[in-house]
Amino acid sequence: MESISLTQLADEQLAAARSSNSGRAAHTVHGGHDHQLRQTLIALASGHELSEHHTPGETTLQVLRGHVRLATAGEAWEGTTGDLLVVPRDRHGLQAIDDSVVLLTVLADS
Repeated sequence: MESISLTQLADEQLAAARSSNSGRAAHTVHGGHDHQLRQTLIALASGHELSEHHTPGETTLQVLRGHVRLATAGEAWEGTTGDLLVVPRDRHGLQAIDDSVVLLTVLADS
């Protein structure tokens, strides 16, 4: 079994996001294209975002650090450290209100 410190990984990815022109950084924690379950740690510097997109299956976001806004064309939800957001199947985007780190979990459609 592999053990990963999400705290240490969050620190590393947030530092990378802060120094990146895009204001974001990501690291696949588990899975990949050959797995149905995928977990990716995403860091966003304050004010940066992931533009609107679709997700390939059931998806949740656990806010590990910071404050984010998840939005579709008609609704928006905010999450802070410790919150779990269920991502809608509609097109959606994610914005960092503060420097933020989320754990994205996707169960891809088979």
